[in-house]
Amino acid sequence: MENSYDVVLEEGVSSPLSEQEMRDDIDLVLSSEGVERPCMVSISVVSDGRMRELNLQWRGQDRATDVLSLECERPDDPDLAPGEPCELGDIVLAPDYIARQAKGFGTTAADECRLLLVHGTLHLLGYDHLEDAEAEVMEAREDELLAKIKTDHAIDHVTLTRHRDGE
Repeated sequence: MENSYDVVLEEGVSSPLSEQEMRDDIDLVLSSEGVERPCMVSISVVSDGRMRELNLQWRGQDRATDVLSLECERPDDPDLAPGEPCELGDIVLAPDYIARQAKGFGTTAADECRLLLVHGTLHLLGYDHLEDAEAEVMEAREDELLAKIKTDHAIDHVTLTRHRDGE
């Protein structure tokens, strides 16, 4: 399976991860989730200001956030022909926000970004954390996936409370 990626860095914004590592991390999530169809994923790395605009547009929240996942298609969509690539969606990351957040959680910006790529990809695949039961499933899956990714430091049990509205 060959996934394709469109990686865009907003002018003046840099990512704590290389484009190749972002691709590799998402590939790992997709293969671990049993996705056999090739997927197309857009990854945008943006400023806090741009993230605030997008968060307002897509979620009605007038504030920056760490990651947004904008789903397009699911790999198991019955309307897709066999072998037809799935336009999975967009993952938007705000590295300055992520770096500040990482300090508060005692991790590196790169490790926090790895977590958020896994988190965002799982959202594109239909995982959510609005209800406690959903959050437990998503957290456990993130723990499993992060154990397979090379990180700067061991990442303890993932908790999604930082990703709930109003947190």
